[in-house]
Amino acid sequence: MRCPKCNHNNSRVIDSRQTDDGRAIRRRRECESCGFRFTTFERIEATPLLVVKRNGDREEFSRDKILRGLIRSAEKRPVAMEQMEQIVDHVENRVRSTGENEVATSKIGEFVMEDLMDVDEIAYIRFASVYRQFKDMSVFLKELQEIVDKAKTTDEE
Repeated sequence: MRCPKCNHNNSRVIDSRQTDDGRAIRRRRECESCGFRFTTFERIEATPLLVVKRNGDREEFSRDKILRGLIRSAEKRPVAMEQMEQIVDHVENRVRSTGENEVATSKIGEFVMEDLMDVDEIAYIRFASVYRQFKDMSVFLKELQEIVDKAKTTDEE
């Protein structure tokens, strides 16, 4: 690693620690030439992930967009920010584990709804109504009936 002070090419590692929940390593280094100490961070380079929208446009995957959608759907509901961030983490991990460089928004939306259903049913309905673009009341009622049926089977077990 090149020293930021004298540009010498060799440095030794003094200390290494995991940061960012084990997703990065922080290293304290010392230049072998001038003795200057500096910090570096080592992270896994994630390949860019593209999202294919309904109209065919492609854009870079954005955790923030998913989180904003969750926040809107869970407004005035007893859903903690930590729960929403966990959903975003889980969705991103699922999307990246597919091994594909491109993923359809429909796949991301389904992942979000699966997780959101277990957290808050009202937030789920709000998210689903925007995501699935309910055209009329019958589609909305059908979605509600599926939730009721799922709740009944869960209660019976």
